[in-house]
Amino acid sequence: MNRRTFIIGSAAVTAATMQTSFAQDAYPAHAITIINPFPPGGASDVVTRPLAAVLEPIVHKPVVIDTKAGAAGQVGAQVAAHAKPDGYTLLSHITSISGFAEVDRLFGRQPKFTNADFIPLARFVADPCVLIANDQQPWRTLQDFIDDARKRPNEIIFSSSGLYGALHIPTALLMISAGGLKLRHLPTNGGGPALTALLGNNAAVLVSSVSAAHAQIKAGKARPLALFGAARSKALPEVPTLKESGYDIEYYLWVGLFAPKGTPDNVVTYLRQVLSTAAHSDQYKSALANLGQELDYMDLPEFAAFWAADTKRIEAAIRAIGKAEG
Repeated sequence: MNRRTFIIGSAAVTAATMQTSFAQDAYPAHAITIINPFPPGGASDVVTRPLAAVLEPIVHKPVVIDTKAGAAGQVGAQVAAHAKPDGYTLLSHITSISGFAEVDRLFGRQPKFTNADFIPLARFVADPCVLIANDQQPWRTLQDFIDDARKRPNEIIFSSSGLYGALHIPTALLMISAGGLKLRHLPTNGGGPALTALLGNNAAVLVSSVSAAHAQIKAGKARPLALFGAARSKALPEVPTLKESGYDIEYYLWVGLFAPKGTPDNVVTYLRQVLSTAAHSDQYKSALANLGQELDYMDLPEFAAFWAADTKRIEAAIRAIGKAEG
């Protein structure tokens, strides 16, 4: 091989290597997977699916929802925490992600993951929860329900998305605030199954997100008794807040998107841009409106600060509840 041939050959190899490098750096190069850690029908599912549909034409790649339910959202979160941090595996999660490590500490277990294992990309909604009863129950007001529960301790069943999950915590806080109300707990593996349990009269009451329960409330199958927000909901303007009834409780079920710790900065920047574009689109806002929801968007810096403060509130609530069984 002469010198000229060697130089040309080396240049070709260098060019090919650079092209390969550029191709590897291009993001996204294939489908993006969003892990939904809850069964279908819960807040994470109903808020994230329309987002994925809007994202696909923006990123020009499939955006796939992968349901990995279990342990009140811990199973899917653990999978995401240990996923390769390349931007191709993201996690949709809700308020309960703020308290998993504290629950482990409460029971003397080593936390499987902590907030530090995730990058909070964006928050989409902050849905005030609502206490609902199924249409077979006699209660018309919150006080009707509380009075009956006081007369029949441990007889009235409430469903939830799982022990210390996002729907168990507000119910437990209400029980504490009402003077130690005693209800029986039917934990399920997500908000969708918890709502199914209510509608099938396997449970009498449920604290749900407004978005997950809105269709059943409109259909008359679920009766709203009280709202956990600071103000009344535009979707349910006739429903009083707990604060109006003298209970100092405020609780929101938010939905956000996370990336594993270590995801490259350029990928995080790209995701922040496309998520903001998708979330603020008329198509996505219309989908939220059909759920009785409004966009309450937070980009990474604001969401990170919010999440840190929310974690302190949720951890305090878990310590107040203490070691719960079933």
